[in-house]
Amino acid sequence: MAYIIPVIFIIIFLFAAIKKVKIYDEFSAGIAEAVKFTFSLIPCLAAIFMMCELFEASGLSEFLTKLLSPVFSALGIPAELTKLVLIKPFSGSGSLAYLNEIIQDFGADSYITRCACVCFGSSETVFYISAVYFAGAKVKNLATPIAVVLIATFISTIFACLLCRIM
Repeated sequence: MAYIIPVIFIIIFLFAAIKKVKIYDEFSAGIAEAVKFTFSLIPCLAAIFMMCELFEASGLSEFLTKLLSPVFSALGIPAELTKLVLIKPFSGSGSLAYLNEIIQDFGADSYITRCACVCFGSSETVFYISAVYFAGAKVKNLATPIAVVLIATFISTIFACLLCRIM
């Protein structure tokens, strides 16, 4: 495994030499594009981070947790996971904190913890990834792809809890 990266570099350098590509110039051009892209992400990421803080600070998170817990329970998602399921699309670190809290409260081998771990591991921070991807792709219509991903994430959460119950 220690030789894979050096071998890849050698192959790239040989291929570039055969094609007569100026490696340093192309590398510099790539870095310049990466820096421009990184700076274009800053407003999107700032908006996502502010929305996460507002979601928690406004009490909307707590309100939705109380409102949706019975619905989640009826669908097979333990009510204790409601906050984790709501926060995960917004914040990876926030949902990790809830996961840690669930592990401490219910123990590492409990059904609820197993469900929480599978749900945490099988979902993504939808709004963060969308901000990064769509900023680079310059896509304007965000509602449809985000809605599809959120629905797919919710369905996968239901199935994850079902699998945890079976196993």
